[in-house]
Amino acid sequence: MNIEQFYPLFLKSDKVTIDSRKVGKNDIFFAFSGDNFNAATFAEKAADEGALAVIVEQQEFENKDKNIFYVPSTLEFLQQLAVHHRNHLKIPVIGLTGSNGKTTTKEIIHAVLSQKFNVQYTFGNLNNHIGVPLTILSIKPEHEMAVIEMGANHQKEIELLCTISQPDFGYITNFGKAHLEGFGGFEGVIKGKSELYDYLKNHHNTIIVNENDPIQVEKTENYTPKITFGKENSDYQFGLFSEDHFVGLQYQEMKAVSKLTGEYNFTNLCAAASLGLHFGIGFEKIKQAVENYTPTNMRSQVVKKEGRTLVLDTYNANPSSMTASLHNFVTFEGRKTIIIGDMLELGEESEKEHQNILKLAQELAFDQIITVGKHFKSVNPSALSFDNTAELIGYLQQNTIHSENILLKGSRGIALEKAIEFI
Repeated sequence: MNIEQFYPLFLKSDKVTIDSRKVGKNDIFFAFSGDNFNAATFAEKAADEGALAVIVEQQEFENKDKNIFYVPSTLEFLQQLAVHHRNHLKIPVIGLTGSNGKTTTKEIIHAVLSQKFNVQYTFGNLNNHIGVPLTILSIKPEHEMAVIEMGANHQKEIELLCTISQPDFGYITNFGKAHLEGFGGFEGVIKGKSELYDYLKNHHNTIIVNENDPIQVEKTENYTPKITFGKENSDYQFGLFSEDHFVGLQYQEMKAVSKLTGEYNFTNLCAAASLGLHFGIGFEKIKQAVENYTPTNMRSQVVKKEGRTLVLDTYNANPSSMTASLHNFVTFEGRKTIIIGDMLELGEESEKEHQNILKLAQELAFDQIITVGKHFKSVNPSALSFDNTAELIGYLQQNTIHSENILLKGSRGIALEKAIEFI
């Protein structure tokens, strides 16, 4: 089975999935295998229940009569199929990466562009070597545009994802201290994320640039085409304001108030608005998109609970995003408690970075500082330092937090959101 032979069958399918529990009639099922599982054992069942085709990487499971096809690698076949499909697409594809704010920016860009176009975009956090191909393969003839989020924790990963998604436009949200272990330090982060710039430059495609970010400016100096925002002579200029801790965006005489907290979300809004204006969407429509977008993904999410304000930012954490969150949260009126979880994948920088964040939290004089995770525990001798979220929950079941404002911020692996119901 090769891509050219298989592609007409793909075009007849409803969707592509790698989850045996979600295989529907007329779907294509890629049966991945790993150390502790082999989805190929579900191949016959999927075919019998109406799957249009099943791709397996063990020859003994092949059954061409049932459209169960063997390939040497399900992953490589998935990626090659995505590239083949991408080569047939005639719509603008926007690629997005960065250390912080990728998913929020992707969501807002989608909201803005959907005011005029039928936009497909990365669902959830499917932004890796499997998720990006799945997103590309989900693009149907009715879609007029696509927004592809690309995540990475080591060199050459963005390069690979660019060869699959082939973005016509690209934006890097920022360069921060995330995945330092995999990238080999902050300079490695810049190099790895800039692989998006490299692809766009090599193909003479458009770069979106925040001209208040000196790294973005340096990396795109003397390059065209690009879309710029942030400075007086940029293509688009926006004003920042806040309303009840929600970040607002001003364009000319018009204002839009988002449901996002934190000035760090301002550039995310600017990028989305710049793309909207570039593609001919009036700011009135952009304002509707910004004001109607409600974060529900534990990223800069504000929740009111029993008269208190909870800021949930528990999907990811690194020194850059943690610093920004603390500086934002200290501006809230009333008593403030922070519950901060470990920042993972920092390698040999971990102890120093956790010490720095704890010191910052103490300097900002929060009413209560609670830390969760072994990295914070090693630098925080306080009684309010817990090894894990289960220990935190045990404490919360016996003790009430009296602050009017509570911030929960930590890496995904700490799962601080589990503690919400006990606050």
